[in-house]
Amino acid sequence: MSIAQPMTRRSGALHNGLLIIAAWLILVSARASSRLTIPGDEQCPGAAGAQWLALVRRGQSGARRLESRDLRRPDRYRHGRPGDLSALRHRSALGLVAGYFGGIADYLPMRLLDVTGRFPISSLILAVISVIGPGLSGFFISVAAVGWVNYARLIRNHTRTLKQGEFVTAARCLGFSRPRILLLHILPNAVLPAAVFAVSDFALTLVVGVSLNYLGLGVQPPAPEWGLMIAEGQPFLAQAWWICFFPGAAIVLLALGFRLLADGLAERLGIEA
Repeated sequence: MSIAQPMTRRSGALHNGLLIIAAWLILVSARASSRLTIPGDEQCPGAAGAQWLALVRRGQSGARRLESRDLRRPDRYRHGRPGDLSALRHRSALGLVAGYFGGIADYLPMRLLDVTGRFPISSLILAVISVIGPGLSGFFISVAAVGWVNYARLIRNHTRTLKQGEFVTAARCLGFSRPRILLLHILPNAVLPAAVFAVSDFALTLVVGVSLNYLGLGVQPPAPEWGLMIAEGQPFLAQAWWICFFPGAAIVLLALGFRLLADGLAERLGIEA
């Protein structure tokens, strides 16, 4: 007599996240490749304050304003790119060495991680920006200086577990060098959870970047940015609510898409969140 095994149903987070991100990329590509221009947009590339209300009174809706100011400017997405995936290998190197060799190579970095982890991420980013100064470069430097902690700790923990595996023992018996074992055997298995975490961290970095831009500590005018658009439209919230609504909705949808994508990848690959 066979016992029926319960079927595990996937949550569908991966498909939903891919759908949101794909729809967003198609929308951006379509608007970036379009040659259509909206009358009045050339005269007011960085409209702020009263110019916002003038555009609204002339009949240009908040949705079209969002498209003309954001989606037709590819540099908006260069400003908003957190660069987590490109810096993943640099942040993972310290955790890889600390987890494999142990001893002093593990003790000193972990104590530094413990001290850094005691402070809120937002407070550290604000402290770094106050020293460097507001701007796009200051935002990237502050995120890179603070965000490496979680990646290094995650890589270190997985490396300590993997180095006890049978495949590593077999590689040692075959006489493989330590760099070869680290790069070809341990790193491909340890970096996968960090890559999934980087996709999830994209949403957090997006929200942090928008918050800094809203406070005037990130991208500076006249560069188009969602946080700046919300800050500029806030004085006219009662007369034209859509000025703040559409950038806010774009932020929520994009962050939700990457969060669902990370959860779906973790579920598909069997990685614990």
